[in-house]
Amino acid sequence: MKRSTWKGPFIDLDLFQQVKTSKYIKTKSRSSVVLPFMLGKTIGIYNGKKYISIRITEDMLGFKLGSFVMTRLRHIYKKFNKKNKKQGKKK
Repeated sequence: MKRSTWKGPFIDLDLFQQVKTSKYIKTKSRSSVVLPFMLGKTIGIYNGKKYISIRITEDMLGFKLGSFVMTRLRHIYKKFNKKNKKQGKKK
């Protein structure tokens, strides 16, 4: 659902103040919108386990920070060899 245009884009107040002062910021505010004054900054976005560093580019304007960092791991199936299967079964 889209935010009302008369309200303007959402940005966390702490994030807003940190962006003005430093080049690298760590934040947990995934719902904040990327604004033009953030261009060229490096932001560490929390994915629930660790901070992922993202450099803000012009293509990211208007998107939320959380859309650039995945929160879930992809499940990868390991290859299963017949040799490993035989070694696992010991009678």
